[in-house]
Amino acid sequence: MADLLLSGALIVDGSGSAPFSGSVAVTGDRIERVLRDGEELPAAGRTIEAGGRVLAPGFIDTHSHSDVQPFIEPTMDSALRQGITTVVAGNCGGSGAPGNGRREGAELSGVSVETLPEWSSFAEYLDLAQEARPAINLASLVGHGTIRGNVLATQRRPPDDGEISTMRRQLEEALEAGAVGLSTGLVYAPGMYATTDEVVELARPLAAANAIYASHIRAEGELLWSAVDEAIEIGRRAGVPVHISHLKLETEFVWGRTEDLLGELSAARTRGDDVSADQYPYAAYETGLSSFLPPWAPAAELDRLLAEPSERERLRRSVLEGEPGWQSSVRGVGWERITAVGNSVRGPIGRSVAELADEEGKDPFDTAMALILDDAETIIIGHAMQESDVETILADPEIMVGTDGLAVSPSGPLGRFGVHPRYYGTFPRILGRYVRERRVLDLSTAVRKMTSIAAERFGLVGRGRIEPGGFADLVLFDEDRISDDATFGEPHRFPVGVDVVMVNGGLAWADGRLGVRGGRILRRS
Repeated sequence: MADLLLSGALIVDGSGSAPFSGSVAVTGDRIERVLRDGEELPAAGRTIEAGGRVLAPGFIDTHSHSDVQPFIEPTMDSALRQGITTVVAGNCGGSGAPGNGRREGAELSGVSVETLPEWSSFAEYLDLAQEARPAINLASLVGHGTIRGNVLATQRRPPDDGEISTMRRQLEEALEAGAVGLSTGLVYAPGMYATTDEVVELARPLAAANAIYASHIRAEGELLWSAVDEAIEIGRRAGVPVHISHLKLETEFVWGRTEDLLGELSAARTRGDDVSADQYPYAAYETGLSSFLPPWAPAAELDRLLAEPSERERLRRSVLEGEPGWQSSVRGVGWERITAVGNSVRGPIGRSVAELADEEGKDPFDTAMALILDDAETIIIGHAMQESDVETILADPEIMVGTDGLAVSPSGPLGRFGVHPRYYGTFPRILGRYVRERRVLDLSTAVRKMTSIAAERFGLVGRGRIEPGGFADLVLFDEDRISDDATFGEPHRFPVGVDVVMVNGGLAWADGRLGVRGGRILRRS
């Protein structure tokens, strides 16, 4: 007898095949049988009548920053309640381990580092995360920035051979512990100090481990094309698969060139390069305001630089106009499209830098620098993309889906701050706005982008499809109701239409309430 039967569903199995009516029997943590309408149903300890609602594999968030969320908010509400059953953390060069990743994760999550258990190795981090019993599964990349910070701290120079060996040893230890790959954040310190050669040398062990290289590339606006080329070059020289994070076109200088961008990825694959990408379905990003500073002007030295007139003027020109090899985040966007969410000194803000400057009677550059001086971790939302480009990228059946967010809740540490609505709404937004309303892509294609190709790309064995023997990570949703309710003005709002979420065979969300916390830490196999 099966433990649970989900009967009378419209099954979208994650393969990209057409939906079909049927039922799914679950025993333990596995899918026991997938039955089509007309087949005799097995006896089950519990039956959930789907009533024609869609049953899909649990969604896989390929780009998460929930590295320490199992210790802070283990129910992982904003991810779970949009149907996410697995997150891939450790992105953009920052991971929960080894070494100082614990502190970085605490800063990102808005909590004191003292609230977290202590670990030093990647293996210890994964073990402790499992002990925390998260509601959903978590796999993790290891961050180049985290490793570089362990070895070089904030030094802005290439590592010597001994330091590269030490960094590589930390990567190899993380891979042995179960990390699914290496990530870089080449627009953030200390990743921005790394040359292409440094990343290639560090990435070489990924090939033997059958692991992936994922990158927040060096630019996503005017210098996008060279940044994409660099990512592909790293993969080619290191002999590893490349994954480009949150594919987008920032600033008016590249708007409308999505076909060129997607064509470049397609041409690379034709040449034999193994390259993929993910995306979130919004025309705005979220990041730290200190990323607006060029590599020669770290936030720790900002006070000194602003006090020296010539350095201040050099910094101003760089922030507003960019410089060779480094793009401005303001040029082609404007301060009026850059919203300061808040920081630890001022608390929640929720107004554009231009509005704040007008209120203060200051130049927007001075206002922005003052925010960084208050708190180098000041979070901003940049409305730097256009909707038509978002849709064109989304229509590509091979582009995966990531929230680029944290699993949070309205009552958690970040609940009083404005966050990006993608934390709560990414997957339902695609299914409601872009599948049902805009018809940018069909249901089967959308589900495949959210499930099976992500599982295959990151080596998540037994997940991403509804098939006998697979893990019972499942989501039941109403395709006529599903939608995202989170907005930029009110981001801490859960979606509607996601009715049941199963994780490893346990009901994690059902009947409008949280259930068992049966998530697992997934290790590369």
